Amino acid sequence: MADPTLFDISQRGKRCTRMPAPEKGAEELIPAQHLRAQAPGLPEVSEPEIARHYATLAAQNFNVDGHFYPLGSCTMKYNPKVNEALAADPGWARLHPATPEEHVQGALRLMHQLEAWLCAILGMDAVSLQPPAGAAGEFTSLRVFRAWHDSQGNTQRTRVIVPDTAHGTNPASVARCGWTVTVLESGDDGRVSPEALADALDDDVAALMLTNPNTLGLFEAQVLQIAEMVHDAGALMYCDGANMNALLGHGRPGEMGFDAVQVNLHKTFSTPHGGGGPGSGPIGVTAELEPFLPVPRLVEQDGRLAWDWDRPESIGKVQSWFGNFLVAVRAWAYIRACGADGLAQVARDAVLAANYIRASLEDVYDLPYPGACMHECVLSARTIAEETGVRAADIAKRLLDHGIHPPTMYFPLIVDEALMIEPAETETKAALDRFIEVMREIAREAAADPEILHDAPHSTPVRRVDEVKAARNPILRWQGR
Repeated sequence: MADPTLFDISQRGKRCTRMPAPEKGAEELIPAQHLRAQAPGLPEVSEPEIARHYATLAAQNFNVDGHFYPLGSCTMKYNPKVNEALAADPGWARLHPATPEEHVQGALRLMHQLEAWLCAILGMDAVSLQPPAGAAGEFTSLRVFRAWHDSQGNTQRTRVIVPDTAHGTNPASVARCGWTVTVLESGDDGRVSPEALADALDDDVAALMLTNPNTLGLFEAQVLQIAEMVHDAGALMYCDGANMNALLGHGRPGEMGFDAVQVNLHKTFSTPHGGGGPGSGPIGVTAELEPFLPVPRLVEQDGRLAWDWDRPESIGKVQSWFGNFLVAVRAWAYIRACGADGLAQVARDAVLAANYIRASLEDVYDLPYPGACMHECVLSARTIAEETGVRAADIAKRLLDHGIHPPTMYFPLIVDEALMIEPAETETKAALDRFIEVMREIAREAAADPEILHDAPHSTPVRRVDEVKAARNPILRWQGR
């Protein structure tokens, strides 16, 4: 039986709070067309009832504080609560972006220092904190590329090469810049083949967008040769740095030949990710591309920081004000706490955890691209599906019964029945061992009684839904019973 709604427990006369009566004549302050003819039909409940109602709903949600959340490619990791407390401090949280520069030197100093730290981490010459998300960082990087090409008279360059192991937003960013996409098929090892790249390069290519490590969790080992080929063709190199948690302290995109890179502060540097935000996708660029970064730029003058709006070659703004500042506060605190050695350990732990899961499950699930991975491993349920009819989606639903959020399913698209698993660096060996045992148990269930999986989940508040119908006919408001 479904839990009662607020309407079910509503009783006339109950109140959470009582508002003072409006002053005489207050109705005249509201335009007549905005006045209701009758009161809205809201539930009438007491304060304890409404508090318990929402606490119950919250407890039914899967969340990274309460559950293992191995969502591949999105780094759903536990984040230190101290960084949340710092971001919530009124000194940061209540700053208005229009506050005069002389009154917010501390905030400007934090952003200026974060930019410098990100330059060191990424191996780039300049960083802009303005893009509000990873996809926005992609788009901003390509806008910078286009501005640079236009300044060089390269208006014929309208094509961008995107490998089939890229993040799914890459082609959309290309299209938003008015360019066309050429999809590059990966080699048998799941990486970009220099031979295939050579066939795709021409004088109309503006850039190559390379996710490294790619969405198969594999490092593009020939990246130096690839960068040389792209530059020799007159194009630019963009690194999708959403997977930087695998490289921290061990590899820098700038030293791999990239001209621009985006990094997700909300994934790699400690902001809770998911549910639509908050996010931040700063970009780092080479000195040659720095004049084209979004305005305004932070500059230091006589020991004080100021915003520089006089940037004639800039692409303009891509986000209101100066980006998502409180995400920058969290990232600053995380980097400051970890230090260089700590960030390098983050990468080692993330890679070790992913390889531990890979090595522990590759005898039960298919491993489309054998060998060591980086921060995530991509398994496949293809053989299980062929032999038992149990698909990746069934496995994902069954994981919910064990209190584990499913990994990413059916992505990358080049892997049949894909399960993209990213344990992140924050999980203990005990948590990984439990996940491994649950995955092995599910494989045994698929062979012995596949209907258990076809009917999963069994223990969640909402059972399996018709996802196609839900997408085509969404019900977005309460309609009663």
